[in-house]
Amino acid sequence: MTNEAVDSIDPWDRMRSHTLARIGLRRAGDTLATPEVLALNASHALARDAVRTPLEVAAVHAALAELELGDPVHVTSAAGDRDRYLRRPDLGRIPSGPLELCSSGADLALVVCDGLSATAVTAHAAGLCAALVEAFAPDYSLAPPVIATQARVALGDHIGRILGARAVLVVIGERPGLSVTDSLGIYLTYAPQPGRADSERNCISNIRPPHGLSYTDAATVARDLIDQMFGAGRSGVSIKARASATALPSRPPGISSDNEIS
Repeated sequence: MTNEAVDSIDPWDRMRSHTLARIGLRRAGDTLATPEVLALNASHALARDAVRTPLEVAAVHAALAELELGDPVHVTSAAGDRDRYLRRPDLGRIPSGPLELCSSGADLALVVCDGLSATAVTAHAAGLCAALVEAFAPDYSLAPPVIATQARVALGDHIGRILGARAVLVVIGERPGLSVTDSLGIYLTYAPQPGRADSERNCISNIRPPHGLSYTDAATVARDLIDQMFGAGRSGVSIKARASATALPSRPPGISSDNEIS
């Protein structure tokens, strides 16, 4: 190998192949090299787009309809528009008005929210929701799915209560960063009702195959958490995902076939 070839090898290249984090950034004097600055600006633009791009509700509606859980319903938060949503997180947690939803008495309510990344919802919500349905059927009944826009996690508490669900799963676009803009999260809350604290929820984060958690793995963890919640009658910090949950767990003792705690 020539001296010129050796000089062209960047010792950070091998480490960069294992992470999306910005490491070993090249410099030009006291500042970043021009390619690094341009790449940073491009990533920043993608993150802004993820936050600002409106959710393609019709496409998500069509994908959720294929799950055959019933006709999906679209609701909005009190934020109204994106600018207000970003300035007033509190308004994203409450509905814009009375929710026209029918109580189903189902075990689980599935709510798909745009959150802070409609990009993530467009890319991954259909695949993730299909995996969730497969993971929970036939042991748990699911209400017709709900699509919520300008929505924060707590909006799911209002939806879950009106649907009469014993637990709500909020699938939501996570806050984008400069390396990841399409990450989904699932927030699980037992006995949903307005006023629930964040400590009363469980979260599964970084769902974005192939670089993050796969749909199947996320659904497996969700099933494990729901099994524990229904057995304990609560959700939150006292419920922990079990590291050994690598396959769909069977219904645990204490929960009968009609989903009533015995």
